[in-house]
Amino acid sequence: MNTTLTGVQNQITNSEQIGVLSDYFAKFKIGTLLNRSGIVKTKGASPLAIFTALFNLAFHNENLYQGIVKNKKVEVDKDAAYNFLNSPTYNWRRFTLHLCRRIYFIIRKLLDDSSEEVLIFDDSTYSRNRSKKVELLSRVFDHTDMKYIKGFRMLTLGWSDGNSFLGLDFALLSSADKKNRYNEINPDIDKRTCGYHRRQEAVTKTTAHLVPMVKRALDMGVRAKYVLMDSWFSMPSAIADLREHIHVICMLKDHPKWLYEYQGKKLRLSELYGKLKKKRGRSKIKAQAIVTLSNGKQAKIIFVSCDKKRGWLALLSTDLSLPNEEVIRLYGKRWDIDIFQPYCLHKFQINIANLLSLRVNDRSTVWADPYIQAVV
Repeated sequence: MNTTLTGVQNQITNSEQIGVLSDYFAKFKIGTLLNRSGIVKTKGASPLAIFTALFNLAFHNENLYQGIVKNKKVEVDKDAAYNFLNSPTYNWRRFTLHLCRRIYFIIRKLLDDSSEEVLIFDDSTYSRNRSKKVELLSRVFDHTDMKYIKGFRMLTLGWSDGNSFLGLDFALLSSADKKNRYNEINPDIDKRTCGYHRRQEAVTKTTAHLVPMVKRALDMGVRAKYVLMDSWFSMPSAIADLREHIHVICMLKDHPKWLYEYQGKKLRLSELYGKLKKKRGRSKIKAQAIVTLSNGKQAKIIFVSCDKKRGWLALLSTDLSLPNEEVIRLYGKRWDIDIFQPYCLHKFQINIANLLSLRVNDRSTVWADPYIQAVV
């Protein structure tokens, strides 16, 4: 295959197709990024033309039939669109990482203080309660509604400077427990493709993704000093693994099996709090302790007053030199991803799925749709 000709072909598309996004597509060289991500074709409509036609559906409030089949201005047929969506060989993670890298460096030029840059982990549920045969459909727990649903969990790694938020990496997760999976991986898929590797990734534990995702972000040039996490990811072993690459600031959960070494004893969080001397009055910070993690490195735990029944929340920082007030302030940036996920990412994903009229009985659709893959 002539990659040079393919790259040129990827850049050629009708400017009327792109519409208001023409400047955006040209500035970030979307066609070149598609080519570098292995998203190429030897005949028919170029990948950029198909990608543009699908991308525009969300902004024109049209489904695939209205926006492609009936639209005479778009020279892309239905079969080409579905083949494009269902290809397991296209590396959408590489595409989104390259795109985010370009956007990140533009934003970074505007920053005065790099110390405000942080990485943020969070997950949200992607409900498919009406589905039956979707590949790797599983029973997952929704922490918001506190109940089990049928669908997937979407692990997101984002970057923030306190003003801007950029989604860097994503993993669409099924369940690591086979008992909770309704369907398994399609046995016909080529095991050499990135699509198969993403399916294998989906059935591993969430904590196994934290370090690889952070390493990918740092390798692409992100200069964040801290990674922020909610209590769902704050098991001591995960904190210790992440600390090898970046400082961690996270909320802690009083789990009976999560122990912290303090004065030679391993204690759970509530036991540690009971041993500390508390500040009197209306102080926001009630107590603090220096503990040892499983890798032998130290971390600081800060207990903050709150209106919950037990009366406190706990934050951990692996940067001992960071003042307590600064730990609390930086952790506040984590809420950027809670705004990003439900209102931007999650709803955009569901709207795209509806607009494209995804087939519930097609086991590969959830994994092959580029918009869903883009957030995978």
